[in-house]
Amino acid sequence: MGNRFICMTKKESKDVGSRSKRMGRSQRKLVSEEELHLQALSMALQQHQLSQRFEGSMSRRIAGSTSSRRRTLPDSVPLNNNKQDSELLENMKTKKFVLIHGEGFGAWCWYKTVALLEEVGLQPVALDLTGSGIDLTDSNNVTTLAEYSKPLTNYLENLPEDEKVVLVGHSIGGACISYALEHYPHKISKAIFLCATMVTDGQRPFDVFADQLGSAEQFMQESKFLIHGNGKEKPPTGFMFEKEQMKGLYFNQSPTKDVALAMVSMRQSPIGPIMEKLCLSPDKYGTARRFYIQTLDDRALSPDVQEKLVRENPPEGVFKIKGSDHCPFFSKPQSLHKILVEIAQIQ
Repeated sequence: MGNRFICMTKKESKDVGSRSKRMGRSQRKLVSEEELHLQALSMALQQHQLSQRFEGSMSRRIAGSTSSRRRTLPDSVPLNNNKQDSELLENMKTKKFVLIHGEGFGAWCWYKTVALLEEVGLQPVALDLTGSGIDLTDSNNVTTLAEYSKPLTNYLENLPEDEKVVLVGHSIGGACISYALEHYPHKISKAIFLCATMVTDGQRPFDVFADQLGSAEQFMQESKFLIHGNGKEKPPTGFMFEKEQMKGLYFNQSPTKDVALAMVSMRQSPIGPIMEKLCLSPDKYGTARRFYIQTLDDRALSPDVQEKLVRENPPEGVFKIKGSDHCPFFSKPQSLHKILVEIAQIQ
């Protein structure tokens, strides 16, 4: 493209200058977001991890006690730069967050969250589960929760002895962090279930969706979303919703550009891990500090189902994000960020 020259009178030039000065911070932020989205989409198409900068800050403590007191964040969350909050973060023992995506997603979906957490001095790590994101494993060959969670368990195994992390699991990723809590409780400071499958002992991750998808047996026999990677005559190996269905289930409040990013980045999910019953013991999983974040405009995992999960398996604290769909890292990144920071600060 060639350069473009524009001639203006002195008056026009002055008017333009005045208008430019009147551009406030909010307008500049919109321009910044536009550029960021374009960069993110381009990088996703090249199958790279995403990490861009957003303005982030902290807020006062919201909730989180053994009585599961609850607070709801509004659609619009005011930001502040509180020196006291910054000092609290500096004194935190656990600053490392390990972000675990849900079915079909990959580490790429956390790009806003990674940027916001880094902005306040925390250390987020987003992992691709086996057969997800840019992991090259054929998901048709992933048959167990242990296999699916291997990148997470490998990461925890390699942590220094005296180091702990905060785990965040989205959707079916909740089963992965439950599995990790059972096998590596000494490595985990807190576990945060983000509109996730927070199952009890003997439950399957799929059971959480039974009200919406029917029984596991019915789903395995009749669902049109199943993938038979080893041939039609053999059991299904994965599942993936059609694009229009995904948009309605997952992204009913998400920005258009993030939906476009998801449409070119999502992969099929292995079905074996979500049909596996978890063994969770009182002396390992039962001693964990668990927190739950509910999304109140969620069509994939309805607010009623999420409420049932926290009622049947009470966590230490419950947080709610008003106006969020199933993907608050897209639809309400600032609200999600505030809650993650608040949970990290809870003593």
